[in-house]
Amino acid sequence: MSEKPVESLSEGEAAEELKRLAAEIAEHDRRYHTEDAPTISDAEYDALARRNLAIEERFPDLVREDSPSRRVGAPPAEGFAKVRHAVPMLSLAKAYTDEDVADFIERGRRFFDRDKDLDIAFTAEPKIDGLSASLRYENGVFVQGATRGDGAVGEDITANLKTIADIPKKLQGSGWPEVIEIRGEVYMTYAEFEALKQRSAATGGQDYVNPRNTAAGSLRQKDPSVTASRNLKFFAYAWGYTTADPAPTQYDSVQKFKEWGFKVSPLMVRAKSIDELIAQYHHIEELRSSLGYDIDGVVYKVDQLELQRRWGFVTGEPRWAVAHKFPAEQAMTTVEKIDIQVGRTGTLAPVARLAPVTVGGVVVENVTLHNEDYIKGFDSNGQPIRDGIDVRIGDTVVIQRAGDVIPQIVSVVIDKRPANAVPYEFPHTCPVCGSPATREINEKTGKEDSRRRCTGELICAAQAVEGLRHFVSRGAMDIEGLGAENIDLFFNAGLVKTAADIFTLKDRRPAVTKALAERREEQARLREEASGKTRKNVRSVEERNYEGLDKLFAAIDARREPELDRFIFALGIRHIGETTAAVLARQFSTIEELIRVGKETAKAEDPHSVFPSINGIGDTVINALRDFFGNERNDDVLDALLAQVHPKPYVMEISAGSEVSGKTVVFTGTLEKMTRSEAKAMAERLGAKVAGSVSAKTDLVVAGPGAGSKLKVASELGIEVIDEDTWLQRIGRAG
Repeated sequence: MSEKPVESLSEGEAAEELKRLAAEIAEHDRRYHTEDAPTISDAEYDALARRNLAIEERFPDLVREDSPSRRVGAPPAEGFAKVRHAVPMLSLAKAYTDEDVADFIERGRRFFDRDKDLDIAFTAEPKIDGLSASLRYENGVFVQGATRGDGAVGEDITANLKTIADIPKKLQGSGWPEVIEIRGEVYMTYAEFEALKQRSAATGGQDYVNPRNTAAGSLRQKDPSVTASRNLKFFAYAWGYTTADPAPTQYDSVQKFKEWGFKVSPLMVRAKSIDELIAQYHHIEELRSSLGYDIDGVVYKVDQLELQRRWGFVTGEPRWAVAHKFPAEQAMTTVEKIDIQVGRTGTLAPVARLAPVTVGGVVVENVTLHNEDYIKGFDSNGQPIRDGIDVRIGDTVVIQRAGDVIPQIVSVVIDKRPANAVPYEFPHTCPVCGSPATREINEKTGKEDSRRRCTGELICAAQAVEGLRHFVSRGAMDIEGLGAENIDLFFNAGLVKTAADIFTLKDRRPAVTKALAERREEQARLREEASGKTRKNVRSVEERNYEGLDKLFAAIDARREPELDRFIFALGIRHIGETTAAVLARQFSTIEELIRVGKETAKAEDPHSVFPSINGIGDTVINALRDFFGNERNDDVLDALLAQVHPKPYVMEISAGSEVSGKTVVFTGTLEKMTRSEAKAMAERLGAKVAGSVSAKTDLVVAGPGAGSKLKVASELGIEVIDEDTWLQRIGRAG
């Protein structure tokens, strides 16, 4: 997508773009750090972050409280106990060129300029692409391990970390501090990743995307024995809280880790100049393909710990360290065919099937082509991409896995195009149900949507299956044991066609048992073929029973009275995400009221004459609700579902008599003892209104480190300003 140069942005345009970037980057952070399922490459993510930073540097007064430049990682996932890091686990600034590295060193030289004779040394080491972990040792004994999470709060995964052979349960040697938090990276080797994929394929199990995501998923297993079976590795490279420094320098401290029983990178070196750092960068880059595990750059750090402390930190990052990223790895292959997949909202998503090629240690066979225009060589604004060259079946293409994550086509080798290659004709009908597939017109801009969508909705099997998968997903109804694999099975067996059918499954127990047993039988047959061994005394399908069936039915029954916001999100209405669903739940309180207003809005010529004005709800959402509640085919589906499920009315729990009840509160800066969302929820439960900006109507401002323009406005208006500790004392939550 073409973007307006930062220097050409007006203040209003900059504010709007910073708002969009904050939301977009937060979603990518959540997918990467919490779900381990990134949807864009590292290079694309870095481009978003760099643009956000460039706009903030030009418009410093517009820096948002939820700015990506103030965040590290993503909030910890549910399911594990939370651990607040005694010393935050920060991210690193990034360098993409030798000039960026020179700037990093020059900033250090300028900072220490008053010490003319100061001899600054640096370290250089590979940047492992895995999952960061913090290991707390007390008197040499491993007592707790946690993920990075959002940098301030992580997940307690002690039991799983104890299964990793590279992590000593008791430190070796001597000289370790009374308490120290060793930090490093958990990762999976290419060999282990390929072995796991083969084992999974032989049993009909899931497909794994890449070593990094697989390592992260393995580390978050509820059953530590699953983690143990994945043979994960660990490199130690830093420390957090400690009662004493391991050594006076970064390099010597890491060598101490080795004495204490940890694996450390053998490629870590000391350097005195930029030439030495860059030489080590290229040396590691040359070795990259032979290491047997993913790395995505080289990390440089000031070596002397005293100088690290003097140089200090900026928001979310140490000044004394930088990650020099590798350029994306590329490879050449051919496009064998183009398939169309149909998503939950009907989007026709083209996927290129490639001749298998290895990039970054992973075999790539598929790559997304995004949409019709992308195949033709244009972005959604009509600007050329790949020099305007289209993608055809038979083409030779250059692909890359930027950041070793999502593969993408970066160019077409036109000289190698076969003589019989013809432009790809994008289907105008759904390949699943045959319904027309159209490109909608944006009512505001008059532009045609870049995506073509199936109009079949609920009669389209592909949309139905994806909708059911969404319905049971963690953020929606969260039905344990009813994941994508079981949804596909029950749908194909004719047992579940709509969401309501899920809640009548136990009434059809014999058919459910038969479907599960047949799948188990097929998986056993595949294992038998793979191993060459024949089973004896095999029971018939009818004699088999599925041991987890009662547990599955109980999990389904446990979701018959969901929270209203979860239910609204689970319906899968286009443009209604978790946040918007929560806003709608708060506004309408009951599902019946939302349905009533939705139907009246659908009938009205002017939707705004019926639908109330709600902060955070615009025309896009209102039109989506009109389409959903105005579609008669959805009526029967919704009626059948509400015969089985009874969403709880939304109730705002407000503590009467609170000191802040009825007051308007603004939070600004970094909160150190709770997340921003926790603080907001707490204030609202106490009867306060939480605003995003300071005005004459504001009663109280709670300011943490890094508070910016809001603090200045509060001072000018004479509004009371308190810190986080005073806030906690005032609401009775001190300590």
